[in-house]
Amino acid sequence: MQKEPVTLKGAERLREELHRMKFVDRPRIVEAIATARAHGDLKENAEYHAAKEQQGFLEGRIQEVDGRLSHAQIIDIASLDPGDKVVFGAKVNLINEENGEKVTYQVVGDLEADISKGLLSINSPVARALIGKEVGEIATVNAPAGEIEYEIDSVSYDD
Repeated sequence: MQKEPVTLKGAERLREELHRMKFVDRPRIVEAIATARAHGDLKENAEYHAAKEQQGFLEGRIQEVDGRLSHAQIIDIASLDPGDKVVFGAKVNLINEENGEKVTYQVVGDLEADISKGLLSINSPVARALIGKEVGEIATVNAPAGEIEYEIDSVSYDD
């Protein structure tokens, strides 16, 4: 299986999520199942079936996170020094050439990508357009709505 890149900070967040699921969420769901089971007939017990469904989703997520973490290539971005070039882990300040809007993204692995937090998957169209570019260059993103051009305003590597 191919290694998935993840930042040191992202790996730590995933480990915390895994710990919470195993040692907080799992015991809570087991308790809910036991309580619902105590109410009697399981065939018509909605609480029991809901708790079992919740348990199934949780166990699936635990397996997914555990498996992906075991195949992660953890990259300490603090040890990188690519200068003004955009590489994995870079925080990039961009200026939309069309409307002047400024945005900031950090290029991360698929495991930790969350666009609402500005964490952009390395496999996304925007990240692919940015990789290898330097401050002052224009990155052209092929988006579904058409091409978008961003000027790279600054690049940093502070985690």
